[in-house]
Amino acid sequence: MMPEKVAIFVDVQNVYYTCRQALGGNFDYNAFWARVANGREVVAAFAYAIDRGDEKQRQFQNILRAIGFEVKLKPFIQRADGSAKGDWDVGITIDMLESAAVADTLVLVSGDGDFALLADKLRQHYHKRVQVYGAPSLTAKALMDAASDFIAIDRSLLL
Repeated sequence: MMPEKVAIFVDVQNVYYTCRQALGGNFDYNAFWARVANGREVVAAFAYAIDRGDEKQRQFQNILRAIGFEVKLKPFIQRADGSAKGDWDVGITIDMLESAAVADTLVLVSGDGDFALLADKLRQHYHKRVQVYGAPSLTAKALMDAASDFIAIDRSLLL
């Protein structure tokens, strides 16, 4: 029996803010990896982040790489009105669609409702299992409903 092939996609900014706000802690990437990889073959693993260029952030990115993630960075853009731009939705979508060719299950860590259409497409059209990890109070209901499985981030996945 071949192990199930899994691809992992982490929306770093989303999980950082939702875990802090909803659960009062930081996401434990090591515990998450151990849970998701258990008995499965990880064929791809991406962590999508915004690059502000500070040392603490570089150290965090190196930890993610050591765990097994490919870290994808986008520059932090401060708009004239003071708001910030740093959205990975399109990049995550492209990588998930491409990974559907090699993975049985796609694991998304995000609460962003924009991914509901993608999860639906991957399940219906590509016949893939889509597992979504998120903080229940800050995960869009549409995304929870579109996923094959919604797994609530709880204390066991926090530092």
